[in-house]
Amino acid sequence: MTLQTTSPRLFACALFFAATIAAAQQPSPAAQQRPPAVPLVAHDPYFSIWSMADRLTDQNTKHWTGAPQPIYGLARIDGKTWRFMGAQPRDRGGADLPAMEQTSLEVTPTRTVYTFQAEQVTLTVAFFTPAFPRDLDVLSRPVTYLSFSATSQNPRNVTLLVDVDPVIAVNTADEPVTWGRLRVPGLTVLNVGSAEQHPLNRSGDNVRIDWGYFHLAVPDSVASQTALSEDAIGSFVSTGSLPRADDANMPRMPRAHAAHLAVALPLGQVSAAPVTRHVLLAYTETYEVEYLGRKLRPYWERNGESIAQMLGEAESQYASLQRRAEDFDRELTADLTQAGGPGYAQLATLAYRQTLAAHGFAADVDGTPMLFPKENFSNGCISTVDVLYPSAPFFLFFNPLLLEAQLKPVMEYAALPRWKFPFAPHDLGTYPLADGQVYGGGETSEEDQMPVEESGNLLILADAMSRKLGNWDFVRQYWPQFTEWAEYLRAKGLDPANQLSTDDFAGHLAHNANLSIKAIEALAAYAQMAQALGKPEVAKQYAQLAAGMARQWQTMDIDGGHYKLSFDKPGTWSQKYNLVWDQLLGLNLFPAKVRETEIAFYLNHLNRYGLPLDNRADYTKLDWELWTATLADQPDFAALLASVVRWVNEGPTRVPLTDWYDTRTGKQMGFQARSVVGGVYIKILADPKLAEKWRERGER
Repeated sequence: MTLQTTSPRLFACALFFAATIAAAQQPSPAAQQRPPAVPLVAHDPYFSIWSMADRLTDQNTKHWTGAPQPIYGLARIDGKTWRFMGAQPRDRGGADLPAMEQTSLEVTPTRTVYTFQAEQVTLTVAFFTPAFPRDLDVLSRPVTYLSFSATSQNPRNVTLLVDVDPVIAVNTADEPVTWGRLRVPGLTVLNVGSAEQHPLNRSGDNVRIDWGYFHLAVPDSVASQTALSEDAIGSFVSTGSLPRADDANMPRMPRAHAAHLAVALPLGQVSAAPVTRHVLLAYTETYEVEYLGRKLRPYWERNGESIAQMLGEAESQYASLQRRAEDFDRELTADLTQAGGPGYAQLATLAYRQTLAAHGFAADVDGTPMLFPKENFSNGCISTVDVLYPSAPFFLFFNPLLLEAQLKPVMEYAALPRWKFPFAPHDLGTYPLADGQVYGGGETSEEDQMPVEESGNLLILADAMSRKLGNWDFVRQYWPQFTEWAEYLRAKGLDPANQLSTDDFAGHLAHNANLSIKAIEALAAYAQMAQALGKPEVAKQYAQLAAGMARQWQTMDIDGGHYKLSFDKPGTWSQKYNLVWDQLLGLNLFPAKVRETEIAFYLNHLNRYGLPLDNRADYTKLDWELWTATLADQPDFAALLASVVRWVNEGPTRVPLTDWYDTRTGKQMGFQARSVVGGVYIKILADPKLAEKWRERGER
């Protein structure tokens, strides 16, 4: 989807919740679309930089956590200096620099493109991350291209400056850093990193990396100046050039004037013909995650490729990757619009890079890809099963091998003797240390575990993934675990005890009707897996069991014109989002009237910014809203979606997409930048023709 915002009306709403279904499906004017936060550099939980404002000059760029990670951009036009990125660059006298006028913003799945004007010069600034889900070598490469194109109505002399604050390489600005430069064939590379390199030294949620190195790589193909200097901006504003000598007084803290990484790009006399330049922004780290005591390297490094080789390949492939991305973005945008309308395409586009960037992409000791999600601004857990579950539609749609790369670490752990429970684990630790479950009772007790939730999640995901892959080797390998969890759900799933589900912020709940649906669907999924493995008697037994439980559920949960939140609480209601698998997996356990009854009820309980999760509060979950809406036919889907799209463009909280917010005020309740927003791809996944097309598409 192409998202475009045009100043100054960036706070205008995108889609008004129309009184008629037809109006709800009309395209929103491009000028009315306003992302809550704009992805600039989005690779993993550590290398993730965003603009959280309407204009790129309104604020300095930030890490997804909100911590400052400024990248400044200046344009010197006929001797006068303007800002196009960052709010704080000043001249040596402390005077503010004027901002270029931002005239447009375009966000596509792989690119973010700004356009600015000043002194009759039009400057286009693009952040491009070639995140192709089927090209694992390119996907895992930690490089974003920052490119520029300038034109002018009348000839103007233009020079650009990119200046990176060294805080980008540490957790906080009081950690000393060192810096230097490197020659790579065809590139000059400026580097900065913490003075004390201790890979994987910390875990937690609101933290940033402080090992490895940030790189600003500048092609030799065009004239440029580079500097490692705290005074790069002052020198550029005063003289149009950078300091001739690099700062050598190190280590120093970023807050104590450590050297910035800077490049000046002279464009010469700019006129009607575009003048283009680009640089590479990269971050390399010795190890990606620790898994059961093993320190795993980034996937791109699995064959011993050096940093110099990786950057050289990235530079040599720049033009071809750009062409691929243009085709990829155009095709995906069209198909998202076909699947759910322009508002849906807007939402899915915003979720695209965020979904991928919430993972660490590592290689096991044998080179096997392993993908580890982080619970951003939740509790910092790594490989949380009820995070894998909502994000799965993204990976099932684009490349189920990436879902296998997430499930494999969890299943290996669950198969170890140290996991002693008859149900599935919740997590593998706290990012980036995947050394064993830490949530609830950890490995020691059942207290605050999610036994029905996680067991059902893994059974459903294993079935869905294997169907997409077209083979059942993964299921065969871990059949003892799947069998144990199916037996647990057989005994405990129909009427769950007082326990947590994935919506654990709502607290414990007994007789949870939506959780019961998950258990029933999971047992039917287990039956499908048994059939695929040549176990017809087991398949028949569990298929009949699931069908019988589905019939019981309907009697247990009906409450007049809708279905209850929990079996023992008349007058309550909840989103039955787990029901979406009934159609996606072809299980057909519940009659259509169950979906139709619930959708009709939901349409009468919409708030301005969405459908509450249940009757207990006004908050909702973005991923579940889209799962619930996918149960509906297209007109009702559009009606449910319209309020969500309004929230995206009007919501008051300016952070990377949150998935937990208030449907009346639009305010964030918690969570941001999480991979669970990949769940919005459930709608296009549910389109058989489009899902098949993208399964066979490859990466052209």
